[in-house]
Amino acid sequence: MSVATTTTSVATCLLTKAIELDSILWHRKLGHISYRKMNHLVRNGLVTGVPKLRFTVADDCMPCKKGKQQWKSHKPKLQNSIDTPLELLHMDLFGPTSIRSIGGKSLCLVVTDDFSRFSWVHFLGTKDETVDILQYLILSLESLFKLKVRRIRSDNGTEFKNNLMELFCLKKGSRHEFSAPYTPQQNGVAERKNRTLIETARTMLSDAKLPVTFWAEAVNTACHVLNRVLVVKRHNKTCYELISNRLPNLDYLVTFGSPCSLLLQHKDRQSKFHAKAVEGIFLGYVANSPCVTPRPMAESSGRDM
Repeated sequence: MSVATTTTSVATCLLTKAIELDSILWHRKLGHISYRKMNHLVRNGLVTGVPKLRFTVADDCMPCKKGKQQWKSHKPKLQNSIDTPLELLHMDLFGPTSIRSIGGKSLCLVVTDDFSRFSWVHFLGTKDETVDILQYLILSLESLFKLKVRRIRSDNGTEFKNNLMELFCLKKGSRHEFSAPYTPQQNGVAERKNRTLIETARTMLSDAKLPVTFWAEAVNTACHVLNRVLVVKRHNKTCYELISNRLPNLDYLVTFGSPCSLLLQHKDRQSKFHAKAVEGIFLGYVANSPCVTPRPMAESSGRDM
């Protein structure tokens, strides 16, 4: 071991490099800790009984790989290549839930546009309904926005990877991309959207003190609200504005689970002196109402009704 002194009078310890066999032996003795930690212990004199050497090897330790190897992090793209709505749709299915909804549904299909992060939710009783709903949704979106769905991305579930879906994409000229098995990170947009929707719906149910059987209504309302309040950072605009080219108007929003009154039609009233309304609980918004459905505009000065 030699000691070198710099111009600033700070002593630097220069250790002789150990042979590879000694490095491997001490690596095994020390419980397969990393060589960086081994050298730190020796260089700073934190232990005794270990040779004053610099341990290093050319190849990685295979037992360490078998015992410690982890997935590499999926770093986000530095620049997004999607520049138009509906160019890429992310989709995923969560469920089945332990408790069915009021309508008897136990699954939820979430479809998210990559460019605007605008989402659509549909509730299913079985996975067999997925293909029909996706075909209807894609055709409706293309007709509404006058744009083509060029790519869709999903996992390898049989509800997405089947002959019917493959034939539909072939006819449409759309590309169906699949994430690698057991790698949900590659379908991260859909996975994160699922988590956001579930957490928001759970919070709304707790606040309204409603039973879990209303989970579908809560998820639908959460999706409706989040589409109008979440901001896409790279554009500094809401999801609604990016897909419809107009600002969302939030004046009509109502607290989920709040008391409300429902006006009865004349045919539902037994006589002129019966009540004109009944008490109820607000459970969400009608998906196909013209007041809440986003529509494209030529200018961005308009407001959502």
